[in-house]
Amino acid sequence: MIVNGEQDSTPGTKRPAWWAERIPLSGVLEFLKDKTVPWHNASIFYLFGGAALLLFCVQVMTGIMLMFYYIPTPDTAHETVLFISSKVPFGWLIRSIHSWSANLMVLVVFIHMFSVYFMRGYTRPRELIWVTGALLLVLSMTFGFSGYLLPWTKLSYFATKIGTDLSKLVPFIGDELKRFLLGADAIGAPTLTRFYALHVAILPPIFSVVLLVHLALIQLLGMSEHGGKGKSGSLPFFPNFFLREAMVWVVFLGLLAVLSVYWPWEVGEKADPLASAPAGIRPEWFFTFLSQSLKYIPAKVLGIDGEVFGVYLIGLGGMVFLLVPFWDRWAPSGKNHWLVTVVGVVALVYLITLTGLAYLKPY
Repeated sequence: MIVNGEQDSTPGTKRPAWWAERIPLSGVLEFLKDKTVPWHNASIFYLFGGAALLLFCVQVMTGIMLMFYYIPTPDTAHETVLFISSKVPFGWLIRSIHSWSANLMVLVVFIHMFSVYFMRGYTRPRELIWVTGALLLVLSMTFGFSGYLLPWTKLSYFATKIGTDLSKLVPFIGDELKRFLLGADAIGAPTLTRFYALHVAILPPIFSVVLLVHLALIQLLGMSEHGGKGKSGSLPFFPNFFLREAMVWVVFLGLLAVLSVYWPWEVGEKADPLASAPAGIRPEWFFTFLSQSLKYIPAKVLGIDGEVFGVYLIGLGGMVFLLVPFWDRWAPSGKNHWLVTVVGVVALVYLITLTGLAYLKPY
């Protein structure tokens, strides 16, 4: 084929010149060719970021499929979920993949955040990478919270009630926040509609924008070299690091397939607002540390309501974790950052212990 009197080819590639002229990817290809990734004994944790990205893409694709059938009203929500699981071809599988990938995404983001924390990948000039990553963690948990109610089951109904009751304890805006989430005085049709809108229309674009900023900053600033011992230099991003990431993606896709086929996500019993709450009800697993913590706090602490004091304390801990790039600056690079390590270990042990206690002692 001749274009403008010249042969339709691009030197060094097999792509037609027509496409090369309209979609100039040579700069991107050169960037990927020259890009390197620091590789040491802890670099395996870099791959969890890509795994979280994969799971988010799975969430988007399966969520779009479910939207074709789901109707967000108290009278139809549970029935449409039953229809998807029993009548729609492979509907049960799509729903299981969506539910399992949601939980895996939160878990992977937690692992990724703590690995970056302990490797001190947040140090100058990567402070904004850490902040955007922390926002992605919060948004991932919000995704889970908003999506949990949508099947309108007894467990999701009362678990959401616990979560919205906790939102009232947020300083200064607690009452307004609870009212905004519920859309009424109690969980009902307005709540389901708001959670659905939050889950499919509000959170996805916000998450996508923060994710794009996060990825752009990583590409511009590169990955941190902190945290590794026995360093072996740099690894080419393409194809070496890319192939390692692809192998992790295959593992997670296989895990999703096994979980979804052999442990399909149950539909559950339809919610009845007039029924009593089931024994041992709890919020989703990534919020159980919060509800479990409040059980051990006295009714009054320093003249403050115990639950309010607990939320203040946990919120303060979250701010310490979010702002670690800024309070860690006192120690020069390469020195003993024992305080950072201690804070991270305490936070990790606290989260694992309280989550475990919530399931070992549910009552």
